[in-house]
Amino acid sequence: MKISNSSLANTAEDAQVSPPEPRPQSSPRKPWLIVSLGNPGKKFNGTRHNVGFMMVDAIAEAEGISINTVNFKAQIGKGIKFFVVCEPGTQHIEALLKVVYELYTDYVLKNPFYEMEMPIRFKLFDINLTQAVQKDCVALLGR
Repeated sequence: MKISNSSLANTAEDAQVSPPEPRPQSSPRKPWLIVSLGNPGKKFNGTRHNVGFMMVDAIAEAEGISINTVNFKAQIGKGIKFFVVCEPGTQHIEALLKVVYELYTDYVLKNPFYEMEMPIRFKLFDINLTQAVQKDCVALLGR
């Protein structure tokens, strides 16, 4: 089989490849929450049954969150840190975290029955937190 020279690029200019077309901008997505599970016990360490635990550990390490307290069969972070998962480029996260911290201060820390090691279980905190997150979602998505 013969290849004709006329079918090959004759100059460097002919051989150049045009750059790819830019991808169309996708519409903004709603914020999302990651929930993960794993199996307790040493026999499950490093197995597919503990991918959830491994992801939480990796995210916590990357964000500087210490997860070493076990209460009510759940692992919780020590200290007061709020963890928000969002897509890159999401705006107004600092404002949302400020609102979350203010709600925590108003509904949790000012409660005379709350002690620092207790989990946060206050209906008013939950209601106002949900409203703040939904309000921020509406502002971000322009709805």
